[in-house]
Amino acid sequence: MRLIIPAAGAALLAACAASPGGPNAAAWRPSPVFDAPDPSKIVQSAPAEAWRAVDPDDLLVMELKEGGRIVIELAPDFAPVHVANVKAFARGGWWNGASIYRVQDNYVAQWGNGDAKTALPAGIVKTPPAEYDRPLAGLKIRPLGSPDSYAPMVGHAGGWPVGYDPQAGRAWLTHCYGFVGVGRDLAPDTGTGGELYAVIGHAPRALDLNIALIGRVVEGMPLLSARPRGTGALGFYEDAKQNIPIARIRLASDMPAAERPRYEAMRTDSPAFAQYALGRANRGGDFFKRPAGGVDICNAAVPVRKAAP
Repeated sequence: MRLIIPAAGAALLAACAASPGGPNAAAWRPSPVFDAPDPSKIVQSAPAEAWRAVDPDDLLVMELKEGGRIVIELAPDFAPVHVANVKAFARGGWWNGASIYRVQDNYVAQWGNGDAKTALPAGIVKTPPAEYDRPLAGLKIRPLGSPDSYAPMVGHAGGWPVGYDPQAGRAWLTHCYGFVGVGRDLAPDTGTGGELYAVIGHAPRALDLNIALIGRVVEGMPLLSARPRGTGALGFYEDAKQNIPIARIRLASDMPAAERPRYEAMRTDSPAFAQYALGRANRGGDFFKRPAGGVDICNAAVPVRKAAP
């Protein structure tokens, strides 16, 4: 199963030519804050109430045969059917003995069972809905305050970076570094969640609203991003011996309590996060002397930290 890359349309190219800065460029001007806080210091000093514990049932743990693990926080509020499938795949042992078989430079690393002929685990929805966005209603969004090339507005909701459209009443996760999506074939196929990929390069935001995102890597990104690049088309390994074997993938909630990874994510509705976002937009601290006054949504990543045992 291969990841589909949507082509740019003529209308989009014409719009870009007519307005090189994008639809929001004329209305937005940077407002640099020269005394902005240092974002790293904000994270270090954030009080306990600025953090939320990540539910162990929303942590997917991939263990590689060579050693090392990759931990993914799942996002059921944005792709509930796909996330439920991912949990069923994990509990059914679908990925035990599977592999990472595609590493495309500045793009994605992909893993799964390829063309496995084994029966799908119980509970899998074979044709999930196109969970590429969700209703805006019910989301408490903190606007980022910077323009975006791919969404009318961007911000953070429930601990996640989102694009959103108030007029259309919808919101969606953004394809930022480390985010995990569902491999699929040509539309209308939506993928089951049995084949997954992680973004390992510059954020491919053109994939927003075209593929279901089910979470983000919170541990082990070098085990995906620092791999030899595949020499086949789209970065697929041409020789199966190059594949990186997966020992098993399971949910943290299914692991013995003493072995479970524990994480906390910063609450995006907290005062600490507001200060962190201000610092990210203006690069507070001693290094930057000329603040930008704005920041890309993918450069305002939600801080995640290991929790005390």
